[in-house]
Amino acid sequence: MLQTAPKNIHIYLESNPNPNSLKFVLNEVLVPEGMSFDFPDAESAADAPLAAELFSYPFVDRVFYMSNFVTVTKKADTEWIEVQNTIKEHIKSFLESGKLILDQKAPTVDADAGEETETVKKIKTILDEYIRPAVEQDGGAITFHSFKDKKVTVTLQGSCSGCPSSTITLKSGIENLFKKMMPEEVEEVEALG
Repeated sequence: MLQTAPKNIHIYLESNPNPNSLKFVLNEVLVPEGMSFDFPDAESAADAPLAAELFSYPFVDRVFYMSNFVTVTKKADTEWIEVQNTIKEHIKSFLESGKLILDQKAPTVDADAGEETETVKKIKTILDEYIRPAVEQDGGAITFHSFKDKKVTVTLQGSCSGCPSSTITLKSGIENLFKKMMPEEVEEVEALG
């Protein structure tokens, strides 16, 4: 019987605007394109073995999976220099062992229900083309939630959750972009949570 070669995982670290989050970038894709999984606490990670293991560290506050990276948010009273190698080695050994980061019961991305208006389609296109790549580069994700009364509501995940600069980015960057590109339709952008 043939044995599969053991995985050889390489991880490098990227900082982002949230000083409590660190992006652990891998040499392999973890989740399919366009999908992300955010675990704001240990209870939410019940169907995500890697996240559940990371929450066993008392300094881990949040775990986020997307594309080829895991973003870990630590508690503010811990310094990254003290724990980053521990997290890096844990992720590396977990993945090299061949374990799955999500089990079969893990949540899936919900398809949008119903018909979208042209305005909503345009909002989603702007999010996909102009905003999402920058947010992902910083170890987070942004998704469309709703549009009503000239207000776009988005959901921020990963390193964006709880980031001190996320409010400034949301208002000065994202909201201004929408006001410039869709001046008749959008007056405000807000984030859930």
